Amino acid sequence: MLMKQSVIAANIKKIITKQDVKQKSVAQKAGVPEKKFSNMLNGRKLIAAHDILPICDALDVTPNELFGVGDSVAQ
Repeated sequence: MLMKQSVIAANIKKIITKQDVKQKSVAQKAGVPEKKFSNMLNGRKLIAAHDILPICDALDVTPNELFGVGDSVAQ
């Protein structure tokens, strides 16, 4: 059963598109297996708290940007 896509996953996808980078590249930089990262972005796997900072580092963004707090990413 598919879960609803999280706000975090939606924001990650928007940032990836905005930065014009490959999902595979972000996964590698974050140290997350590509399949797991894809599952996280498509609502088949939860994004765990310990995944947030490595993903932020890979995208060069703050956690607030992933959560859509005080930033235009979520709009």
